[in-house]
Amino acid sequence: MNDKIKLMKELIEKIDLYNYHYYTLDAPIVSDKEYDEVYYKLVDLENETNTILPNSPTQRVGGEILTQFTKRKHQYKLYSLMKVRSFEDLNKWLEEMREFDKDTDFALEYKFDGLQLVLEYDKGEFVCATTRGNGEIGEDVTAQVRTIASVPLTISYQHKLLVQGEGMMTKKAFEIYNRKAEVPLKNTRNGVAGAIRNLDPKETAKRKLDFFCYSIIFCEKKFKTQEEMNKFLKENGFNVGDYFKVCHTLEELVENIETVGRKKNEFQVDIDGMVIKVNDVSPREEIGFTNKFPKWARAFKFEAEETSTILEDVLWQVGRSGKVSPIAVLEPVELAGATISRATLNNIEDIRKKNVYLKSRVFIRRSNEVIPEVLGLAEKYEDSQIIEEPQFCPCCNSKLIKKGPLIFCKNHDGCKEQIVARLTHFVSRNAFDIVGLSEKTISQFYDELGLRHFSDLYTLTKDQLVGLEKFKDKKAENVLSALEKSKHIDLSRFLLGLGISEVGEKTAKDLAKKFKSLNAIKSATFDEILVIEDIGEIIAQNIVDFFKDDDNLDEIERLLSVGVAPRYENTLVSNKLEGLSFVLTGTLPNMQRSEMTKLIESHGGKTTSSVSKLTSFVVAGEDAGSKLEKAKSLNIPILSEEEFLTKFIDN
Repeated sequence: MNDKIKLMKELIEKIDLYNYHYYTLDAPIVSDKEYDEVYYKLVDLENETNTILPNSPTQRVGGEILTQFTKRKHQYKLYSLMKVRSFEDLNKWLEEMREFDKDTDFALEYKFDGLQLVLEYDKGEFVCATTRGNGEIGEDVTAQVRTIASVPLTISYQHKLLVQGEGMMTKKAFEIYNRKAEVPLKNTRNGVAGAIRNLDPKETAKRKLDFFCYSIIFCEKKFKTQEEMNKFLKENGFNVGDYFKVCHTLEELVENIETVGRKKNEFQVDIDGMVIKVNDVSPREEIGFTNKFPKWARAFKFEAEETSTILEDVLWQVGRSGKVSPIAVLEPVELAGATISRATLNNIEDIRKKNVYLKSRVFIRRSNEVIPEVLGLAEKYEDSQIIEEPQFCPCCNSKLIKKGPLIFCKNHDGCKEQIVARLTHFVSRNAFDIVGLSEKTISQFYDELGLRHFSDLYTLTKDQLVGLEKFKDKKAENVLSALEKSKHIDLSRFLLGLGISEVGEKTAKDLAKKFKSLNAIKSATFDEILVIEDIGEIIAQNIVDFFKDDDNLDEIERLLSVGVAPRYENTLVSNKLEGLSFVLTGTLPNMQRSEMTKLIESHGGKTTSSVSKLTSFVVAGEDAGSKLEKAKSLNIPILSEEEFLTKFIDN
């Protein structure tokens, strides 16, 4: 028995070596026939001994189907990468980094476009794998990742190790899978995400995924450079890809980035940019981190891609306000790492302006993760047809009305798409934040439970829910718990959830801050609302009209009667910015504009959307446009994010 176990260990070492040369180095050292002979010899021994060693490659085919994913808290916070989109911005960052270390080099690597994973090893053994999740909590996908042949199950390093990388599906694996698939995959990114987040590891194994490792999160061994880390990962059997360069000058970086940009569509893996890191590890601690990004690294995103395809059809969709908007249905085309089949058309006047037709070839653009947009006509054909303006609602067949370039269905209480859209908005994260209720679930409630009003949600029972398809006890209990929790809600989020026309998150906050109670808002006059900065006559009238409508008032009363209790909470930290008005423009380096807005408001200041003589300061980031120019023309002080923090917050 011991001899057989010893032989099994030897066979596993051989197979691991073969896998490393085949998957990681792309340089096979044995034929498929020779590989199979060793592999099946191991299988036979496992059957004879009724023993499967923990690191056996035979287990990569997947095990039992899981019933759910387990959440796992990351031991160390995962950061994103701050993006640069021009070489000018890249140069500015290089200069900043050289203030910390004037002689530093920069490591240049691919920015893989897959699914981010964290792998843990201990005593040379693979322990677990976790998705990135929100950077603090991910999902345990150990069983799925174990099926990836390029993930080493044993490594030579014998201490605890946490590494970060990207689960990927190569174009070759994608093509092979789609030849036999009943439902073909759309693109490699969806292929890997769907595989790793599949509860059946056997399905994961069918997609022949890869793992590309690019970062060490924790290791007792100390490294002087990123280059040393890369070498260490290679030595331990990790696939680090075929590209790693160390550059000293901007010119070197530009040359290499441009070369990769020209050739990237020829690669077997999808990349959407390049990652630049300060190569020396020692200055990184001093350079530091923001809340979201390491300051010592940047991602250079490739420019937006454009292509052309056939405009097959136009679908007209009804939104929560009743607005009927056109969606372009396209002949599917690969663009910027995704298969594009739909795109934005805005409205009928936009269609006429862009001069596009059904069955015509149109230009489309997809910038990073932004929804694709139809840019205009590329070529018109003999069978191209004018896109007709709809006269009747595509959902309820009611007669449509037109307001300027916009088209509306006025069947507020009888149009399913409107009602489902309103309810979906009501339960959304920024409004009532009712976890577990998607648009699909809301539509199911509409069809099967007769859900029509916000308040109907709070009358749902467990018996009703468990009677629905895909609803079991636990899911029903979770939904009911989320509904109960949502009853205690901030006033501004309550107002946002009501769906008052043109009242967004900021206006809802301004209303709550001004009036401080629901009753005060309900009874507010047009003039009282109009004095709120950034609320114009149209929005003020929309608010007054909403709270004069008997149906709306009845619905609010029903919400209150089932226990919904909106409250105003004063989140003011200080009054140091009281009386000051700020306009934010461009992309800030270290925080989202929404975060900056909250910071300003928490210290008594205000943010407005447009620059005027009343603006106190403009805080400008990257790609600031017309607002920055207007501020200059009005001699309004302009601050960077850092200057704002130094001047007003960090003192």
